[in-house]
Amino acid sequence: MDTTIDYSRVLKKALENGGDFADIFVERNTPLSILCEDNKIEKVVSGIDQGVGLRCVADYRTAYAYTNHLAMESLLELAEAVRQTTNNGHQHRDINLIRKKNTGNSCIRRDPADVDTTSKTAMVLEANRIARSIDRRIRQVLVVYRENRQKVLIANSDGFLAEDDRMYLTALVQVVAADADVIQTGYEAIGGIRGMELFDEQSLVQTAEIAAKRAVMMLSARKAPAGRMPVVLSSEAGGTMIHEAVGHGLEADLAQSGLSVYSNKIGQQIASTIITVIDDATLPGKRGSFIFDDEGKTAQRTVLVDKGILKMFLYDRITAMKDKTHSTGNGRRESYKHRPIPRMTNTMIAPGNDDPAEILRSTPKGLYVKKMGGGQVNTVNGDFVFEVSEGYLIENGAIGEPVRGATLVGNGPQVLLSIDRVGNDLGFAIGTCGKDGQGAPVSDAQPTLRIPEITVGGIVG
Repeated sequence: MDTTIDYSRVLKKALENGGDFADIFVERNTPLSILCEDNKIEKVVSGIDQGVGLRCVADYRTAYAYTNHLAMESLLELAEAVRQTTNNGHQHRDINLIRKKNTGNSCIRRDPADVDTTSKTAMVLEANRIARSIDRRIRQVLVVYRENRQKVLIANSDGFLAEDDRMYLTALVQVVAADADVIQTGYEAIGGIRGMELFDEQSLVQTAEIAAKRAVMMLSARKAPAGRMPVVLSSEAGGTMIHEAVGHGLEADLAQSGLSVYSNKIGQQIASTIITVIDDATLPGKRGSFIFDDEGKTAQRTVLVDKGILKMFLYDRITAMKDKTHSTGNGRRESYKHRPIPRMTNTMIAPGNDDPAEILRSTPKGLYVKKMGGGQVNTVNGDFVFEVSEGYLIENGAIGEPVRGATLVGNGPQVLLSIDRVGNDLGFAIGTCGKDGQGAPVSDAQPTLRIPEITVGGIVG
């Protein structure tokens, strides 16, 4: 980052008319994406995107301005713009910035910058070839490789300055298979704050095989039965349910505005006593991890629900000010063009004590969900609908034949209260979470879970 910029001067000018707080977010991104579709490389996109955002907060209201010109003159113009929006009479002493030590250890072992684009493109093409070779009924294959190195600097009027260097690497494969009038999709994604060693753990070819075989297998699956039944969620299912049905409702801005079913329920039992929910940005290599959040708060592990009792919401600085508490390090933003808001990082239901195999054996019949798809949730009342992208009937305590077209329909709080078995395993999934027009990299995780009864959408009869 540019060491010639006097960030203290910029912050002081932003607060000349008053205000409770001001901060600067400087960002430099160097992205690369490679997309293969229709059996050929459709796009290779790279470049540099950099800019700075300046925020001034007065009486819980935010003035925000940004520019991609990082010269001192441009930053002073930003400060003038936000200064004119505040006038609450607060006076600020001189701002002396103290650099916060970055104590995080980088988990990047093989920098993607050290591998040429030609080699990355060849890897994408090979994954496409392998996916298409799985079965003649495969009609479409999409392979995407994406990396982005994000360097950020955060300085604020409390005298705080911090820097973080994040290397995001993701790859995904989506396969469409068709047989007569039946069309099925297989999807698989890998990624995190990782280097090229990510592909040593699961290669892009292996990812392509998983997606292709899932799509082909679901072609011959019977239509899912409809009705209320037990459901076992595999740890491989990903954390869609915890993220959507629970996580968003625990973000403080939604809770404070009455848009969460969990509003005003701190200290109350909202889940089964065997359920603990955690948000943890400190996990090495996970997609939602960082050293500092986008307000400069040190990453932390936050217990949101402890043995069924709601303990905490996810706070950024402003929502924490409103509740007279401290930020939990969940102030996140898509880029310098966006103000920070409370967001999840790596959110999970903690592992329990049950053997996953025993959970299945003790469930005579029902639905076994190996992979979740997308879904929708109403955070106000907790009602949700989730797709099942890979599911099986449970027959005599064992995994039976595959089924397609299943959905899970229920209510988040009711499901949390009803869960009666929690496995001692833990499986992660990655994603980009959308909220208020912003995307944020996240991961979600859960152990094997059993819901004794939930509505499964499918075919009646």
